[in-house]
Amino acid sequence: MDIKLIQAPLAGISDIVYRKLVRRYSKETLLTTEMISSEALVNNQKTLIIEYDKCEYPLSFQLSGHKPHIMAKAAKFLNQRASSIDLNFGCPVNKVVKGTDGAAMMRNPKLASEIVKAIKDVISVPLSAKFRLGWSQDEMNFIEFAKILEGAGVDFITVHGRTRSQMYSGSADWEKIAQLKGEIKIPYFANGDIKTLDDALKCLEITGANGISIGRGLMGDPKLAGRIEYFLKTGEKLKTPDLAEKIEILKDHIKGEVELRGEKNGIKFMRKFYNFYISSVKDASKYRQCLVRLESQKEVLGVLDEILSLHLANQR
Repeated sequence: MDIKLIQAPLAGISDIVYRKLVRRYSKETLLTTEMISSEALVNNQKTLIIEYDKCEYPLSFQLSGHKPHIMAKAAKFLNQRASSIDLNFGCPVNKVVKGTDGAAMMRNPKLASEIVKAIKDVISVPLSAKFRLGWSQDEMNFIEFAKILEGAGVDFITVHGRTRSQMYSGSADWEKIAQLKGEIKIPYFANGDIKTLDDALKCLEITGANGISIGRGLMGDPKLAGRIEYFLKTGEKLKTPDLAEKIEILKDHIKGEVELRGEKNGIKFMRKFYNFYISSVKDASKYRQCLVRLESQKEVLGVLDEILSLHLANQR
């Protein structure tokens, strides 16, 4: 797979509507599903997470879990659907690491290796893994962990430039990720704090990575991956979307979620996105507080139109 960009998996964020928005503006970015519980998948629990569309490809499915035989069964099920399969060894949230999944796997590299080997035996698509710098500043083992996964058969990795104990605070340490250069032969992708084209280029320069993985930077700007793709191919910078364009994209996002989940649940789901889309607006926090209280699509669209009108009036 000749991939330079990955849309990072974000639990409760990167559903089919979100991914299709990113794909609308990017042709080659590797899209990734939300984290899928291997046990839930094997037990046939229905979930919106594994809904996908042929327009999304290339598409990676991310798996979480800690039981090699269960992970292998889930991966085998996904093999015929996936462009690649990704292993979640980096999620920092308490409910995940308490179950010894996610970033907790960095404390058990032997088990991580067994999971990789079990999955590689049953799939034909590339296998990747995403993880952090380590559990904490005192347990920073990302280079050792990368080598172990490489030895077990992983095809490429993504490293988020924070430890588990940092969660999402502070800044991603791209200098640390750069230490992977020359330590492994498989491709590695850098992740963390990539919110603009300039961020992407700086991250690539500092880390020496084969590519980048973008998470929250896409949440209010689904066109970002496409702009980075275009620059890497042509050396030309495309225009960053203005507020009017962002609001139009946000409206499409809302419409898609309402169609997928119904109005009540769709509007509730979208509340986590508003701040990202309207962050550039004066009094953005006031508008966000208003938007998150609304329950109908009509009301939300009305407020968005009001925000745009006031913004345009202030620019005159």
